[in-house]
Amino acid sequence: MSGAKMLPMTSAVMIMESPAGHLLLESDGTAIIRMTFMQEPGEPPGDNGESVPVLVEARRQLGEYFAGKRQRFDLPLAGVGTAFQRRVWAELQKIPFGETVSYGDIARRLGMAPGASRAVGLANGANPIAIAVPCHRVIGANGKLIGYAGGLQRKQYLLGLESTAADTGQGSFL
Repeated sequence: MSGAKMLPMTSAVMIMESPAGHLLLESDGTAIIRMTFMQEPGEPPGDNGESVPVLVEARRQLGEYFAGKRQRFDLPLAGVGTAFQRRVWAELQKIPFGETVSYGDIARRLGMAPGASRAVGLANGANPIAIAVPCHRVIGANGKLIGYAGGLQRKQYLLGLESTAADTGQGSFL
């Protein structure tokens, strides 16, 4: 139809199993808008996102990540947040696979005073796209694991997975 507006697709979701627990993947039809760990997986809705190519691709790339064969994600991401949160999330995506930085490091990279680490921590905690926007790579200034919406055990698991893959040279092709 000429001149007709395309209505945005309503969100679609997919539930996938992973070695770190069930993940809820959500898309607006063109990008991933949420990727979070679930406490209780529940029943997958409808076709479980099988008809949404970006969800199918996200599941494939996550499978490669958990197999130690992917270091970076090549997915369209559109997490909803404030301008400051989006700046922090963009900086998180620059943290190399298998490495960690502190909240203060992120604040400095954004041109903020190290004391802004609390604001960075809040933005980090509001990240709606776990793993692909690697908030798990941010640790306390003392090197301790602190704060992770998916739970500290999952954070430790993800960091261990990345450390092992980096040490063995796996994942270097993606």
